[in-house]
Amino acid sequence: MGKKSARKHKYHDDSNAVQLHAIQGGWDPLDQQRGHLDRDEFRDAHRDQSFVRTVKPRSDNQRQLMEAIETKPLTLALGPAGTGKTYLAIACAVKKLEAGKIDRIVLSRPAIEAGEALGYLPGTMEEKMSPYLRPLYDALSDRIGGKRLRQYLSDGTIEIAPIAYMRGRTLNNSFVVIDEAQNCTYGQIKMLLTRLGWHSHMVITGDPDQTDLLPGMSGLADIAARLERVADIEIVRLGPQDVVRHPLVACMLAAL
Repeated sequence: MGKKSARKHKYHDDSNAVQLHAIQGGWDPLDQQRGHLDRDEFRDAHRDQSFVRTVKPRSDNQRQLMEAIETKPLTLALGPAGTGKTYLAIACAVKKLEAGKIDRIVLSRPAIEAGEALGYLPGTMEEKMSPYLRPLYDALSDRIGGKRLRQYLSDGTIEIAPIAYMRGRTLNNSFVVIDEAQNCTYGQIKMLLTRLGWHSHMVITGDPDQTDLLPGMSGLADIAARLERVADIEIVRLGPQDVVRHPLVACMLAAL
């Protein structure tokens, strides 16, 4: 018992321990009260309802990211999971689309599994890519609702563009989101960057510390370091202090 108490006291009084806290508040971006709705009714209404509130940054780094997306043609958002990189990029894309500043949104993401191979996936190209693009669909559905999302996907206003099919294209009047770019090689990211056309914006998001490629294959960190000194390109680096998921996520990121 004495040893156990001593260990407990030692850890409790460790002056070198660093405690991080996630941004205060809930992690539901709708930020609305259930009111008189029961759980199932609230969930169904949540799924098919677009936001009426303007998305606002919840940290200085998120504010810097949103300002960069608004003012720069190319933005790289680097940071750990849960810092709002993808969500803020999608929110800005939808805002520009609804304001008539762009004609379409182009989404792309590497089709790489996180440590397990799913094998052959049947269906059309969109159906094959759907599992990998689910986080992007979720963010879009939050912003414009499921009905409008299906309509935009059907008429091409929102386009799914696998990285393998991007070579040779010029994306004019578009908002391009390249998600999970840490799973792209240097050559792939270079090819994607050169797709940028007139009156277009591109946002590349990723976490260089969470790549599913073999060591040394990811090109995201190298690309970001090389582009840092180029004018009209913004590199925004987020950290555990910007996490907007469950408060434990920030603490786990600091410990792992």
